[in-house]
Amino acid sequence: MNHESGDAHERELFARLEKEIDADPLESAPTPAEEESGNSRPTGSAPARPDESADPTDAIMVDRPGGPSGPGLMDRVRGSKRRPVIPAWARSWGEFKTAGRGVAAYAWHVASYHAVRTPWYALRLTVQAPRGAARFLGESMRWVSDAEGEPLRQDAASREDVGDYLKLSRQRDRRVRWRTLVSIVAGIVGPTVALALYVLAPAWLLTLATSVVIMTLGRLGQSADAPVINRAVEIPKATKLTSDIVLRALGSLGIHAINQDQSKAGPGFTFTAPITRDGPGWLAEGDLPYGVTVTDVADRRERLASGLRRPLGCVWPEAVADEHTGHLRLWVGDEDLSKTRPAPWPLAESGTVDLFQPVGWGTDQRGRWIDITLMFIAGVIGAIPRMGKTFLLRLLLLIAALDVRAELHTYDLKGTGDLDAVGDRVAYRHRAGEEDADIEYAIADLRELREEMRRRAKVIRSLPRDICPESKVTTELASKRSLGLHPIVIGVDECQVWFEHDKHGAEFEEICVDLVKRGPATGIVLLLATQRPDKDSIPKAISANASARWCLKVMGQVENDMVLGTGAYKRGVRATLFAWAEKGVCYFLGEGADARIVRAALVDAVLADTIALRARALRERAGRLAGHAAGEQPETDPAVSYDLLADLLAAVPDGTQKVWNEVAVAALAELRPGVYGEWTPEQLTLALKPCGVRTGQVWGTTEDGKSANRRGIKRADLLKAVAEREGGAAAA
Repeated sequence: MNHESGDAHERELFARLEKEIDADPLESAPTPAEEESGNSRPTGSAPARPDESADPTDAIMVDRPGGPSGPGLMDRVRGSKRRPVIPAWARSWGEFKTAGRGVAAYAWHVASYHAVRTPWYALRLTVQAPRGAARFLGESMRWVSDAEGEPLRQDAASREDVGDYLKLSRQRDRRVRWRTLVSIVAGIVGPTVALALYVLAPAWLLTLATSVVIMTLGRLGQSADAPVINRAVEIPKATKLTSDIVLRALGSLGIHAINQDQSKAGPGFTFTAPITRDGPGWLAEGDLPYGVTVTDVADRRERLASGLRRPLGCVWPEAVADEHTGHLRLWVGDEDLSKTRPAPWPLAESGTVDLFQPVGWGTDQRGRWIDITLMFIAGVIGAIPRMGKTFLLRLLLLIAALDVRAELHTYDLKGTGDLDAVGDRVAYRHRAGEEDADIEYAIADLRELREEMRRRAKVIRSLPRDICPESKVTTELASKRSLGLHPIVIGVDECQVWFEHDKHGAEFEEICVDLVKRGPATGIVLLLATQRPDKDSIPKAISANASARWCLKVMGQVENDMVLGTGAYKRGVRATLFAWAEKGVCYFLGEGADARIVRAALVDAVLADTIALRARALRERAGRLAGHAAGEQPETDPAVSYDLLADLLAAVPDGTQKVWNEVAVAALAELRPGVYGEWTPEQLTLALKPCGVRTGQVWGTTEDGKSANRRGIKRADLLKAVAEREGGAAAA
């Protein structure tokens, strides 16, 4: 019995041990949560299993081991960014010619500089020749006596190192014997050759040899601090951009993520391409740390320039449109952009323009020309005063003037005559100033332009599809004078004067909005410039539909986004980063590209007048000079000058206390068809606002005798506005 029970006990013990050995120790071990709660499973108990009836999609492994690590090879090849085989400057004939002219001009200057000074160089070298001969003899004697080894022998003697001293002495003896032999041979051969040359050589060879010897001795005799030949060109010493310099500069910006990465032995910036030479500067491109955007770096442009030890005008951090917001493109120029000599405008001396084709108007930081196609656009130019806004507008008008088909309407509301060079020479309509007569002249012109736009729309609609397939003006149609579809370019400086006018402001806004929206397709281009880019100076309906935008330096985010579009400031397109010295430098948004930094071609008043005279001569030869430039004045129409309040009181019967807008517009159209014939009830509402009359809901009777509540005006409000106006005028 005891023996059997003992065997059974041993079998049970071995079975339990075998089970424990086979069990997974990780599965049987209690979890930390079970240890803390004291509910650990007993040793040997089965691990808890998930409910087999549970939905297997409840727990999904998002990072599956062994799965694909990324796009396949072909996907990466197709999506790879290929760098150009031939650099951009070599592919552009214009840039190649510019570079060639620069090299030729440099070589000519250096050659001319030294050629003029050659006699002075010869005189100085001749005077210094005796000193050079003495230095030559002295250095020769030192060489023969092995003077360069004397310090080593003295050192060995002072250390009482007999072995080194004897070794150096033997070396000196060998050198002196060999060098003495060479000197003796040279002392015999040299004078012999000189004597033979003196006796046998022709005079020109003897003169040449003597000159070479004297010049050589003179070169040996010059002082280190007074060289005979100086540099013809002082080349600016721009430091080569390296990765260490870029990382040091980014680390100095005080951006936490960059500093944290660099403190952990990281770079703080990952280069995605080698630093390369790009035009007159260096280009570095790469990814910022996670969470850091290009905007964060652009906001610290001054500190970045300090970290790079470069002038502010040399440092241009940019975002890349087709990359993430942390991809930085840093271009560092050799010279401050504001101090570099601007490239001459190609059209300054000769050439004509087709407004339907791109025309260069400025250069980017790298000196590459940026084009603009003036047709089919409406443009807005914004900047604070004295930053080149008017110069830029005048440049665009000069481009239009060089197309003989273009009809220019120029308005200088500042009144300083900055646009007179274009206006007086070639413009069809031109005015400078903001007096009442100037405003009346302008509003009459805009009314005519609106009617012209409507006429053009009818002409385009009547043309066959094969002649006008896209329902817009083409260069071929613009050249046919019988159709009257030539380009019309309107340039307005300080446009806020129009839109803030107390009498015609609403009408100016309405017509300009219409021209911006519908004008480009009919060949009418409107360019507005203001030094106060806000909602009052440039109405939102205009700024939102302008397809070309130029923003020079502005002071804040609101002004920046009014010109460049909502959200431009947050995307890093910030004209606030321009320095005061960077006049004519702007962000340009147009031509189907993202915002670019461009420096407008410098065309001062004298050059503008010269170009305008050339444009006038072209128009005279083509028989297209007309309007203001030809001495013609617009026909005066008594209906053009009108008083809206007086006309309403005259059109509405005396006994009527309230009238609907639609009834008032019909009465006005009957009174002055040439002025109010195309007015709408909404236009009447806008025109009455500057007069202090507000429209509201009024009751009236329809033609069938039913009462209705519609928008209208009260006669009492009209009388009150007239009384206040006349009272104010009398007080003044």
